[in-house]
This record gives sequence, structure tokens and C-alpha cells, in this order.
Amino acid sequence: MTTALQAIENARLYGILDLSYVELGMACTVTEKMLAGGVQIVQLRAKNHPIETVQKIGIALAVLCREQSVPFIINDHPALVPEIGADGAHIGQDDLSVAEARRLAGPEAILGKSSHSVAQATATAEEDVAYLGFGPLFATPTKPDYRPIGLADIQEAHRLVEKPIFCIGGIKRDNLPEVISAGAKRVVIVSGILQAVDVVSYCRACREALEGI
Repeated sequence: MTTALQAIENARLYGILDLSYVELGMACTVTEKMLAGGVQIVQLRAKNHPIETVQKIGIALAVLCREQSVPFIINDHPALVPEIGADGAHIGQDDLSVAEARRLAGPEAILGKSSHSVAQATATAEEDVAYLGFGPLFATPTKPDYRPIGLADIQEAHRLVEKPIFCIGGIKRDNLPEVISAGAKRVVIVSGILQAVDVVSYCRACREALEGI
């Protein structure tokens, strides 16, 4: 098992640097704060940005994450994985196939895939992915077209799937205890982190809550 893959297995707090919340000029600064606060995986999500922008920001973030031995994942652009030095890529249910993502990202790349139900989670777990996203649990402006699935199926998804599951969608520090009580072991937090007044402290509080699982 590679070091990055082991880090995925051990991770509890996954942060997404979403450029719809963060100005381009602040991308590195915010990522540094996320890392200082204990985020254990960083993903760059740059919807509707030119590929040149994704490349430039991705290269810079990959360096920051590598310095902290934190896996760096690129959203939607598996072909950029070897080019920018990312550890892997994340794809959605409606994106290109896992096989195509693997071809583009490379044989050693970490692949993650979103799932929106227990049935999708179990099917996705049979694919060539290292981890799954599961959600959105709550309504979220990040994914306005997806109906929230709630908390009821978290335990069942974990019972049926052995690969790491990262619950996602509207999770914030305030509702994190509820998500953990419902059976979540790992979470992705986006807007809660990126809109926090003190990103470092916010991440530390979330990490501490997750370490108690």
C-alpha cells in the first residue's frame, strides 16, 4: 500500500478547496490554514474555471500538501493528476467511467467516487476506487441539484462497504456530532471550513470531534 493510500485509510477530516468560495489569490493561504488545522486530505474543486487556472492552482496546492504528507486530490480532471503532481482524482456518478479515469490518472493514482444512496455505494465499492463519498446528507449550495439523503442510511452503507466512506454535504462543526452519532467515521467539510472566521481553529475542532470515534 502506498503512503498516500495509507493516509486515505487513516484520514477522518477531508477538506475541499472550492474556488466558488475562495478567491484565486487566497487559494494557497486558505489551504495552508486547512493543513495547519489538521485537514488530512485536500481536494481542489474548480468548477467552471479554465483548465489553465486549474493547472496553476493545482501545482501550487500539490506542493503544499506534499510538504505535509497530505494526499492532494483533483476534482473532475484525472488527466491532470500526473501533470500537476496530484495524488489522485475524484469523479461523480455522472462523470467519466472509473476505467477511463484510471487510464488518464495513471496506475498508482488514488481514485474516489461520489455515491448518493446505499445502492450506489455498494456498486461503487466494487469499482477500482480507494474511497467513496456518501451524500449529500443535508441540503448544500455546493450541490443544489442533489436531494439530501439524510442520516438514516449511514450505518447501512458502512455495514455493506469495507472501503473508506467520507460522508459529505452540508456538514459543519455544529451538526458534526449528529453526523457522527448516525454512524459516520469520516467526513468532508466544504463551506463550513471555507467560510469560517478562523479556519485553523475550525478545522482543529472538527478534527478533535472525529478523533474520538
